[in-house]
Amino acid sequence: QFQLAESGGGLVQPGGSLRLSCSASGFTLDAYAIGWFRQAPGQERERVSCIAVSGNMKSYSASAHGRFVISRGSNMAFLQMNSLKPEDTGVYFCAVVRVKLGCSSVPATSYEYWGQGTQVTVSS
Repeated sequence: QFQLAESGGGLVQPGGSLRLSCSASGFTLDAYAIGWFRQAPGQERERVSCIAVSGNMKSYSASAHGRFVISRGSNMAFLQMNSLKPEDTGVYFCAVVRVKLGCSSVPATSYEYWGQGTQVTVSS
């Protein structure tokens, strides 16, 4: 059974950091691009970042650019989040999609497998 599981969320003060992890079981991530998505209360799910199969092509939302870093390896994906702001609060999901090249133009609806999410709360 293909499963994704996120971890690393929590409560952090503004300006703090968190590192989210996404682990895969039942399949290998080698053939998949990986995306991190955030869903804030009352808002639609939005893509924060994604990383291509090669690991060399990465994409970030405007709000994440310069503060978040996505990486992958050992059948996992990571999202290092620095200089966190209250507006970063939400449930963070990882998801995967089979795409040969970059992932920046792949819509969320195309992602094939999703984790259950991990809560990130940025508050003083």
